[in-house]
Amino acid sequence: MSATGARQAALRVLQAVRHGELVDRAVRREVDGLDPRDRAWTRELVLGTLRLRGRLDHRLGRFTRRPLDSLDPDVLDILRLGAYQLVEMGGVPGYAAISQSVDLAKSAGSAASLVSAVLHALQRADGEVAFPDLASDPVAHLSTWGSHPRWLVERWIARFGVDAARRLIDANNVRPQLYLHPVGSDLAEAAARLAATGVAATLDEAAGALCLFEPASLGAALDVVPAIVQDPAATAVAQYAAPPPSAVIADLCAAPGGKAIVLAAGTRSAMPRQVIACDVSAGRLARLTENLQRLPPLSVAIVVADARRPAIREADVVLLDVPCTGTGTLRRHADGRWRVRPEDIETLARLQVELLDAAHSVVRPGGLLVYATCSLEPEENEMQVEAFLNRHGDCTLEPPAGVAAERLDDSGCLSLMPHVHGCDGAFAARMRKRGPVAR
Repeated sequence: MSATGARQAALRVLQAVRHGELVDRAVRREVDGLDPRDRAWTRELVLGTLRLRGRLDHRLGRFTRRPLDSLDPDVLDILRLGAYQLVEMGGVPGYAAISQSVDLAKSAGSAASLVSAVLHALQRADGEVAFPDLASDPVAHLSTWGSHPRWLVERWIARFGVDAARRLIDANNVRPQLYLHPVGSDLAEAAARLAATGVAATLDEAAGALCLFEPASLGAALDVVPAIVQDPAATAVAQYAAPPPSAVIADLCAAPGGKAIVLAAGTRSAMPRQVIACDVSAGRLARLTENLQRLPPLSVAIVVADARRPAIREADVVLLDVPCTGTGTLRRHADGRWRVRPEDIETLARLQVELLDAAHSVVRPGGLLVYATCSLEPEENEMQVEAFLNRHGDCTLEPPAGVAAERLDDSGCLSLMPHVHGCDGAFAARMRKRGPVAR
């Protein structure tokens, strides 16, 4: 497939994202049929364009007579794709980036002459476009050069201060690494298997995972090492839950199932556990089913059920990894920063209240409720837990032993930040329900 075909696939992905589809799903569909090199190239083009969209828009806006948001959406996405190639992909010749962007505009029935003029002007500028100064206008700098929505920049500066907000945004703009969490074997054994088959990976003891050098080698890695692909933050949440070895665990919002697998597998020093993995989405649970089929046998039962109306009467441990804004995973989900809106925080917080109260009814007296998000926002994290504990006086915070202090907040809740811990952002609160201690 030619590079033009790869660019057409990239445009189709951006069109799908505009219409609400998640980028990972759209990429998987659109690169199917491309050769391996074009698949990797298309993925880099799409994810890089989304990640640096704010930076690209600032550059492009210097060379358009009309505001960017008044342009046809296809034209704007073609300009963004072309600009990313010109400025960020050094291996793409400028003439190819421009001429094939023009061809892409023609095939889409869009304004080819506008695309040509703007990209030629950007090329002549040779990347020399001034950005707002961080010291004098941090919001403008971090929303343009930092490529984050202005409302989120303002929110983070107010909460963390300018320097920490800058470091967080910088961390979000780094290409995320790909981590394998072995199941049924330890890290050293898994690393040796990969090395024996020529798959380059580093052993990250702190993350409890293997980091692949080349994402394209994922298929080969999974052929030789039973493992799941999961950021260390998600694994840390499952480990923070610290359920008793013989516990029955209900994962009420389980899809795509990585935490359920970690909980079921336990460790070599602890018995595997029984996990009931529930989710409202049968489609997303299919990924859990696929993973279980290629892993060593685990005791995981899969149930399609809405966590607001749990299908389980009682469990020793309930994990509630709720739907959230996902502001801790913006480096990994490049589309998330442009999809989430300020009003989503309040909307999701209301849903989280409903889910928490429903989950409380499932926890056996003496059992544990572990509430988790991949958000950085207090309304979804600390404030949500505080309000829950005020509503349910039979529950108290009980952090597990052995968690590094730098991973915990003042209340003992797990609190991971991309710019501090080098992984996705995550939050978890471990709460004990009054009564006999769970089995």
